[in-house]
Amino acid sequence: MMAELIAQDRFPLDDHSFVDLVVWRLPQPVRGCNYSFKYRLAYVEKDHCVIRYDNEAGKGDHKHIGRHETLIHFVSIARLYDDFYEEVDRWRQTR
Repeated sequence: MMAELIAQDRFPLDDHSFVDLVVWRLPQPVRGCNYSFKYRLAYVEKDHCVIRYDNEAGKGDHKHIGRHETLIHFVSIARLYDDFYEEVDRWRQTR
């Protein structure tokens, strides 16, 4: 089995921000993960990525909020999307 792109979308939220979502199904897990997805969910505001959820090889599941990086626990792609959008909503409410 080869890597399969299962989501690649970009959604504008207003004139100066957007969400960029990329999810791959892999033939084997990324180093540091126990499931077969590779993902990057990003919220970009005024040309700066201010929120990103990803699972970089060797680092495992984590999120970047502003300049801070925190480990996260992967449950499912649906839960990942929900958590990401909740984070984006919180960020946007404070701006």
